[in-house]
Amino acid sequence: MTSNKNAATFSERYPRYKMRPGDAFDLTFEFTPEFNQSLTVLPDGFVSLREAGEIYASGLTVSELTEKIRTAYGSVLSNPRISILLKDFERPYFIADGQLGHPGKYDLKGDTTVIQAVAIAGGFENSAKQSQVVLYRRVNDDWVEAKLLNVKKMENSRNLTEDLHLRPGDMIYVPKNRISKIQQFIPSYGFNMTPPIF
Repeated sequence: MTSNKNAATFSERYPRYKMRPGDAFDLTFEFTPEFNQSLTVLPDGFVSLREAGEIYASGLTVSELTEKIRTAYGSVLSNPRISILLKDFERPYFIADGQLGHPGKYDLKGDTTVIQAVAIAGGFENSAKQSQVVLYRRVNDDWVEAKLLNVKKMENSRNLTEDLHLRPGDMIYVPKNRISKIQQFIPSYGFNMTPPIF
């Protein structure tokens, strides 16, 4: 896999929100309120600006979008001062799947680590392989990066320096351990090979 300057790293803790199709925002002009408008990012990623044409907004942070709109209006207005207020956007989330008490999609509120996310999702099931928890992270449109975490070792050693911080859209997957795959074939009366007498 080749390096990509836009690729996120697992160490990045406070990523900025990036616009996506369906996001809605108010565009306000400080000195020319007649240009104020409410906009929505279209399914193709573009927004249509009044008297300034279309620009591609998907994947941009609010500050990047502000600068792009300022540039677009540069031919219409002299040094426009604008601000953007997000109105409707996708709330940050993470997905927890596999051998957890309550797998599902959860709101990502504040700074959350993998171990905290496991607790939010109901903790490990008895069948969980805690030494091979996988964190999946989309780094761009073409690549998803996977990081293997030994949560069991972190908790046993009381050393959480490798407990990664989640980013919006991350997925945690907890596989089954080998013992649990064998246990499902063990009769309920245990290892005694003689069937119980009823």
